[in-house]
Amino acid sequence: MVRLFLIGFLFNMSFGVIADDDTPESELLQLQEQVYQREQAFADTMAARDFVAFQSFLHEDAIFFTDTDPLRGKQAVSKGWQRYYQDDAAPFSWQPLHVEVLASGHLAHSSGPVFNPQGECVATFNSIWQKEPDGQWLVVFDKGSPGCPN
Repeated sequence: MVRLFLIGFLFNMSFGVIADDDTPESELLQLQEQVYQREQAFADTMAARDFVAFQSFLHEDAIFFTDTDPLRGKQAVSKGWQRYYQDDAAPFSWQPLHVEVLASGHLAHSSGPVFNPQGECVATFNSIWQKEPDGQWLVVFDKGSPGCPN
């Protein structure tokens, strides 16, 4: 039993090292920049009051967490967020601060501050992005949390 555990452990460790080498560091830096720019463009939809553009960033299976139940799927997220795009002035804004991309180059995490209309940081957003076969990054998870990032 111990031998099987050790073999499994060594296999997983070896696989992990191989997986870490999937994407060269220079390419990971390029992917991080892509996700950073994508997150900024996503945030710009709020400032521009462009709800149609906002929807174009959503994965079909996206989940956005709320104070109550999560919004599941692009249609539900769109319906839940449409109210934020109805007034002339944006009710909040956000900007990317940190971006990390998995070694596989297919998933990324972005986070940063959320600001109220007066420009005060009121929360932190966390988004998970998935790289689609066509190379486009789409949001699959989004969750805000209280407090501001360091």
